[in-house]
Amino acid sequence: MGVLWLKALHIIAVISWMAGLLYLPRLFVYHADTPRGSEQSATFKVMEYRLYRFIMTPAMIVTWITGPVLLMQMGYHRDGWAITKVALVVALSAVHGAMGGWIKSFADDVNQRPAIFYRYMNEVPTLLMVLIVILVVVKPF
Repeated sequence: MGVLWLKALHIIAVISWMAGLLYLPRLFVYHADTPRGSEQSATFKVMEYRLYRFIMTPAMIVTWITGPVLLMQMGYHRDGWAITKVALVVALSAVHGAMGGWIKSFADDVNQRPAIFYRYMNEVPTLLMVLIVILVVVKPF
């Protein structure tokens, strides 16, 4: 039963983290087209910070705690697919960190990237998520 509860917690954390990773770049798209110093820009700053700080980061931490524990308990920690999955989660964490830097650039009113950059970056978490899910479900190697 303990593994099932841990699995449930892991899935909840992953869904929460992914929701933020997919939504935050959309906020950046709209924020990039908003005049600096405007009321709308201030609203985006609050939304971005709260999403990142209070939803995405705790969800990432819970994902990183529960994931390796599950891999160890289920005996998958040495499997090729699991090692590859962890590498992709490291990449997803790097994207998370980059988003934190972008939040800071918007907060400091120094963002130089156009909205199109964030439109493309919105696809990176999606691609990583697809690959991770395929590895977990199919276990191809």
